[in-house]
Amino acid sequence: MSASGGGQMLEREEESQNEVRREDQENINKFGRLNARMYEVRGERDAIKTKLERIDDASTELMMGSGDKVMLMLGGAFFESSEEDATEFCEAEVEKYQAVVDKLEEEESEILEEQEKLKKILYTRFGKSINLEDS
Repeated sequence: MSASGGGQMLEREEESQNEVRREDQENINKFGRLNARMYEVRGERDAIKTKLERIDDASTELMMGSGDKVMLMLGGAFFESSEEDATEFCEAEVEKYQAVVDKLEEEESEILEEQEKLKKILYTRFGKSINLEDS
């Protein structure tokens, strides 16, 4: 057996010396759940930001309007509305969606903070034998 082959074997043995305790498994599972939730939060946030951009575009179009009646889409139906009412509707929608985005960004921040705590615990216990990074 070559010296380099023996060195690799020792590294593998060193990595597997730590048995996975129940507490470790719970932390690993918690990290995984947090990671899954983080991707959900990011997806929701991005979808809402897209809606916000569309509403902003609509508001811009309304500002450039001539004061005529406009068609406002609510759900799957169009309703005739004044530019002023449509503008107020857009502003209310922006406020509503922005509050949701702010809440999702706060949740993402909390998730990342909790994941950092779990990374410290798990990397201290398992070193290189565990990978908690996104690839």
